[in-house]
Amino acid sequence: DRPCSRSHPRTCMKCGQSTAALVIRVGDPFCRGCFRDYFVHKFRAMLGKNRVIFPGEKVLLAVSGGPASSAMIRQVQEGLSREAAKRLRFVPGLVYVEEGAVRRQSPEQREQTLAQMETLLKATGFPYHLIHLEEALELPPSILQPGPERSGTSGPSYKEAVDSFIQQQWQDRASGTSLPGHSTQDTAAGPLPTPRLPDAAQTQELLHAFEATTTATAREELLQMLRTHLIVQTARDRGYAKVMMGESLTRVAVKLLTNLSLGRGAFLAVDTGFTDQRHGDVMVVRPMRDYTAKEIAFYNHFFGVPTVIVPPLFTKRREKPSIHQLVERFLLGLQEEFPSTISTVYRTGEKLSPEPAKASSESQRCLLCLCGLDTDGGEW
Repeated sequence: DRPCSRSHPRTCMKCGQSTAALVIRVGDPFCRGCFRDYFVHKFRAMLGKNRVIFPGEKVLLAVSGGPASSAMIRQVQEGLSREAAKRLRFVPGLVYVEEGAVRRQSPEQREQTLAQMETLLKATGFPYHLIHLEEALELPPSILQPGPERSGTSGPSYKEAVDSFIQQQWQDRASGTSLPGHSTQDTAAGPLPTPRLPDAAQTQELLHAFEATTTATAREELLQMLRTHLIVQTARDRGYAKVMMGESLTRVAVKLLTNLSLGRGAFLAVDTGFTDQRHGDVMVVRPMRDYTAKEIAFYNHFFGVPTVIVPPLFTKRREKPSIHQLVERFLLGLQEEFPSTISTVYRTGEKLSPEPAKASSESQRCLLCLCGLDTDGGEW
């Protein structure tokens, strides 16, 4: 019998010389080196195409320890270590929200996860902040209102910001001072050497709020809302203008269909788009939304990107799965038979406009998600 032609080693489609180490899509084989270049270029191209992160700006990277956010950290490290002409110009910081209480971890397990995350964050050399989900119970009322916008029609353009940054660099070189944006002014904002858990009373109050929710879907939504509020408040307190979320293409596609199922169709563009400006003074960006979960998994495996896996959100006995879980199973199941399923859903979301999510006044804005209320059905 003749061997199947597909069993023969394939050649990299990029360099045409090396043996392919993986196939991203049907007919797209890559060797390790070319796959790394492809992965790094895609991150830089996403930032370059949108041009919302200005040189010298402080950017907070929201880290969960999972594959996507860990790969995002590596891409920022890659960008900062490159030669001057291609180097990223923003100032990164990291934030991790510890959610062990609602994931039914024991105090010992929570301490262990915190220690693992602190080791991972400290190894980057960036300023980092460890916060607990319990701290959401002490957030100020101002978190329920968008802050004053820092940029708008009167703000500087991207080109003006670049010119100003380059001019500042020349002035600093002439005076012999360090470059702005590479100072260590925020390194002292990191946590104590030994991670400490919140008081038991705070943990019980948080657990009571989650146990009071009637469905697994409601708990998922509550967790996402509290996590986002904590990250945005941390950015405000520490002076970060932008927040990077590590949501992959796969995660964005799942979120898109989930939001449709939950009646949040009017807000798909802000919930899944590259930019989310609903918070006013803090812009949320999603630079990993062009990577599939498969690409991220291969990159982390090939290049030794460390991750920290945490258990899923707890479910009550004999409780039905959340809509989030059902949609994810549905999409991943379809993806096995039809490889373009997730990318098709993602590309559909690209065509949506964020206009329906805007509110003309405070009374027309949702207190929980800050999007415009969609209660006005208009005239028939």
